[in-house]
Parts: sequence; C-alpha cells; structure tokens
Amino acid sequence: MPELPEVETVRRGLAPIMEGREIVALTQNRADLRFPLPLRFAERILHHRVERLGRRAKFLCADLSSGETLVMHLGMSGRFTIDDRRAGRFHHATGTDPRHDHVIFSFSGDARVTYNDPRRFGFMELWPSGRMSDYVRLRDLGPEPLSNAFHPAYLRGALAGRATPIKAALLDQRVVAGLGNIYACEALFRAGISPRRKAASVKGRRAVRLAEAINAVIAEAIESGGSSLRDFAAADGALGYFQHGFRVYDREGAPCPACDTAIRRIVQSGRSSFYCGTCQR
Repeated sequence: MPELPEVETVRRGLAPIMEGREIVALTQNRADLRFPLPLRFAERILHHRVERLGRRAKFLCADLSSGETLVMHLGMSGRFTIDDRRAGRFHHATGTDPRHDHVIFSFSGDARVTYNDPRRFGFMELWPSGRMSDYVRLRDLGPEPLSNAFHPAYLRGALAGRATPIKAALLDQRVVAGLGNIYACEALFRAGISPRRKAASVKGRRAVRLAEAINAVIAEAIESGGSSLRDFAAADGALGYFQHGFRVYDREGAPCPACDTAIRRIVQSGRSSFYCGTCQR
C-alpha cells in the first residue's frame, strides 16, 4: 500500500493540473470502489473548482468551491494519471489497463485526471470542508513526520506504557500518521532499534534517534519520488527510486550495510519486519 511519501509524490504531480480548475465533466464507470462512490457524485462536484489539493497521512484531500472536500485513497493498487492537452502533456503509466479506469475527471483547460485501480481497494468520499476534524478516517490520526507536532518528546510520550513491539506501535496511525511498513523498517535500522523492542522502552536518546530517523527517511523518500514496489507510479507515470537505497527492507539474507551480518526477516502482526540483529538492539 502506498505510504506517505508515495501519496505526497502523487499530490505534487496532480496539484498543477487540478488546483484552480473547474470540474466540467465526470465519467463514472462503476458505482463503487472499496466503498460506494458518493451519492449524487457528479451533481455535487460538477462546475465546482478545486481550490486546493492537500494531503493528510495517506489521504488526498481536494477542497472544492462547493464547500465540500473530496477525500481520495489509493488503496493497494490505485493510480492517478494525467492528460493535459493544453500543456501538451499526456501520461498513462506503464502496465495500467484501461478496463480499470473507474473514474475520470475532466477539467477546464482541456485536462483530464483518470483514476485506475485493478483491485478496487481505493475509495472516494465527500465531506463538508468545515467539518474535516469530524471526518472519521482522519480525526484520530497522530501527527505526521516532518510536522512541528512530531518531535522526540511527543514520540516518547506516545510510546510510554505501550507493551507492544516498537514496530507495531509505529504502524499505529494514531501514533504516527502516514508511516507504513517500509519506512518503519528503514527508520528503526537507522536508529539502531530492534523491531522486537517494547515500545515503552524507547525513550531518552533512543526516542531522539528514532524521531530523527523517521523524519530523515520520509524526507529522503519524498525527494526520491517514493518507492516503486509492484503497483506504485506517480501521476506522470514516473517510478519512484527510493527502493534502490533500502538498507534492510526486502533484503533478507543480504549483508547489513553497516556490519555485513545477514539481514533477518520476522513476521509481526502479519507484516514482515527486516532488521540487522547485530546493529539493532
């Protein structure tokens, strides 16, 4: 599933196409994705302008001139692709099948944005913009990496009293919003912390190292356009390349870049954790 860096990469690609433009047509090729599409979807968004395309954790949030916000989630395999004839730009990511083009937005200025999703785990919902703090999928999220609210003191407090392994705690979106399996593994390696360690024991210098590592990994991944594993591509069809710099993730049996010990893999809460048993304690 795309994590924060991948969704931010998509947002940056879509913003120049969507922001400030009116939605002039909508093609809806099915009634549902993971959930039913919004009631009277076309009626509620047509002839309204996208004022701003934002992001919260793994969600894209398009503020409309109607006073509603279109919340979009990529799920496991969702992709947005762009067709901006005015600028002479057309992109259709390699490997996408037009049969899975479920929603097509047409904008003023002869531009289109197509949502393609073979597995249909993504979704779109409309919610009043002035009540986003009540939106059930966002209201309980913790602070995001790179935000002013995410710092060592916050992380130490959020982990206090938690008996779960630190890796499981980091995947709890109420602790850190947008952080997923890939970047949790990479951040724990950089901080020298075992994924098995109890979350409550990550305090003092460990909490400082971990907060700094999370911020560094997320910043580098965004700069690299995210990680392209299986389905992910940016809105212009480009693949991210942070995966080429993985230090532990998906490297079971490969030598640790710091000490040459073979990277290990364990399963925690149904997810693979990759780590170095020598460097991470």
